Amino acid sequence: MILVPGVLWRRGRAGRTLGAGVATGLFFGAFVLVESGSWLGPAVVFMVLSVFYGIRVARRMDGLWPAAGHMNAADRAAVVRATRRGEAVGDPRLAPAVSEYAGALRRAAEEDRLRRWVILLVTVLALALAVYDTLTGTTGETIASWLLVVLLLADLLWWPRRRDRLLALADRAEETSLRRAHEASGARDDG
Repeated sequence: MILVPGVLWRRGRAGRTLGAGVATGLFFGAFVLVESGSWLGPAVVFMVLSVFYGIRVARRMDGLWPAAGHMNAADRAAVVRATRRGEAVGDPRLAPAVSEYAGALRRAAEEDRLRRWVILLVTVLALALAVYDTLTGTTGETIASWLLVVLLLADLLWWPRRRDRLLALADRAEETSLRRAHEASGARDDG
């Protein structure tokens, strides 16, 4: 959910499924193509990941922020954009949605923190495989293995700081949006 770009929230459930699935399928299919040099492996990886990962991501997104299903695309996009930027949402009636989305980001981050040890283990295994591929494998296997190591290291070293920054922005957007909505309702009550 945290890694899913805000642009996917402009789409309905099917659009989110396709967007996340196709992007993931293309990305990992390219790895298989570099490693194998054949088109059959990447085609299978693309098809399987596009379907299964796309469905998983859409279900997780819907589960973490169920209220999004009751909003129109423009409102969802405005809430996501404001929250990810740390800004107040322009429409005060959307302030509760900013709070819900910020909460969904926090829940997703907490779930991901619980799985960090898996990433560490996979990184160690990928590093061992990259060394092995460098010594015994083809050029494609070596390139794919070291690219995977780089991505996993980025996940371990860069992503936690980026995630924390995103959560801080979400907290700021939530606070600012709720304050502005409260001020707007107070002004209406006084008027």
